[in-house]
Amino acid sequence: MPNDLNQALDVSAAGMDAQTARLRVIAQNIANQDTTGSSPGADAYRRKTVTFKSVLDKTTGDEKVQVKNIGTDQSDLPLKYDPSNPAANAQGYVKLPNVNSFVEVMDMREAERTYSANLSVMQATRSMMNRTLDILK
Repeated sequence: MPNDLNQALDVSAAGMDAQTARLRVIAQNIANQDTTGSSPGADAYRRKTVTFKSVLDKTTGDEKVQVKNIGTDQSDLPLKYDPSNPAANAQGYVKLPNVNSFVEVMDMREAERTYSANLSVMQATRSMMNRTLDILK
């Protein structure tokens, strides 16, 4: 039983690590939502995305979540007419980042809920371990 509890802690910790990475990417996206290119016609910041994968821990037989890839959203960059901007192309248009703050906030809330759920599992597991130790005293 204690080994099972340790495995539960490991699985929850892996989930928390994955959501922490996701939150870091979301923070980068929000921080760069106004970052345009620095030269005429240059691309603006492109939104980063996170994908996850399930990995089998061969020592315990548990499946854990890990970050599979931090990619780049290849959707079109919106254009804004601003001929005075140093990043404006010959027609006066500037490429803006493809970051939607509403989407980022929703992703952040989902990551926060998932992180909290894993933390709750860890707390419950720790409580069970403490009760087991109390019984053994």
